Amino acid sequence: MEEIYIFGHKNPDTDSILSSLVLEAIEKTMGIYKAKAYRLGEVNKETQYALDYFGVKAPELLEEVKPGQPVMLVDHNGFDQSVKGIENAEIIRVIDHHNVAESFKTAGPLFYLAMPVGCTATILREMCKVSGIKMDKITAGLMLSAIISDTLLFKSPVSTEKDKEVAEELAEIAEVDLNTYGLNLLKAGTDLSSFTPEELINIDSKTYTTNGVKYQAAQINTVSIEDVLKDKEAIENAMQKFSQENGIDLFVFMITDILENNSQIIVLGKQEIAEKAFNVKLENNTAFLSGVVSRKKQIIPNIDSVL
Repeated sequence: MEEIYIFGHKNPDTDSILSSLVLEAIEKTMGIYKAKAYRLGEVNKETQYALDYFGVKAPELLEEVKPGQPVMLVDHNGFDQSVKGIENAEIIRVIDHHNVAESFKTAGPLFYLAMPVGCTATILREMCKVSGIKMDKITAGLMLSAIISDTLLFKSPVSTEKDKEVAEELAEIAEVDLNTYGLNLLKAGTDLSSFTPEELINIDSKTYTTNGVKYQAAQINTVSIEDVLKDKEAIENAMQKFSQENGIDLFVFMITDILENNSQIIVLGKQEIAEKAFNVKLENNTAFLSGVVSRKKQIIPNIDSVL
C-alpha cells in the first residue's frame, strides 16, 4: 500500500497537529501501515510552543489529496473541515472526539474510533495502552500538550475525568509540572499582536453545515477581550469578506478569556439564529456569554438545535 496521509482539520489547533504526529508514531511502532503526518494550515503560537519545547518539527503542509489516496483523519470527520479532495480519498481510519458530521461518508468499511472525551490525544493514549505501546517522553509531551489545549487545562466543559487522569500520567512521563507547563502553553497562544484581522479569524476556525445552513465558528484565546475588541471593525470587515467568498450564512467569532472563563462573540449574517441559540440580544453585532468557553460543547450544539 502506498504511503498513508494523516491529518487533522483545516485551520489546525494544537490537538489537530500534535495528534497527527502521535498517530504517525503509533503507526510506525505497530508496523502495519507506512504513514506520515501532515497539517492543513499554519501552525499557531501555542502549537509551536509545544513543538519547540519537545524538539519536534511541524508536519508538512498538505493542500489536496488525489482520488484514491489512503488517509487517516484525526480530530475531525466532516468533509467541510478536511482537505481538498477528501470526498474521493480512501479513508482508512478516523480517531475523533466530535459528533459525526452530516457530510461524512465512505465507500467502504473503516476503523472508526470515537470517544466522548475532551481531546483526540486522550483516545490515542488509550490506543497505546490497548496495543501495549510504551510511551516515550516526547510523544507523551505532545499528547499532554494537546489535552491541555483542548480542555483549557481542565477548565472547559469538554474536559472529562479521563482527560485529567491521562494528562497526569503523561506529565509524569514527559517530566513536566502539569500546571506550570499548562499555563505557559496556554499563555503562548494568547499573543495575538502579530496577526492581521484576516489571520485572526482563521487561527482556529471551522465550517459546519446543518439543514442547508452553512456557518463558520471561529475561536481565539486571550487574557484580555477588551484588547481584541479594539480592532472590532477590522475583524468584522474580515468576517464579512470571508463570508462572501465562501458562501457563509452565519459567522460566529468567539473571543475567549482563558483566565476568567468567559467569551464575547461577534456575529454576522443570520444573527437571529445566534440570538435564539444563546438567548441573547446582539448589540452592535456582539454579545457577552458568561461561562462559555467551548465551541464544541456550548456553541455548535446550540446553533444546531435552532437549525
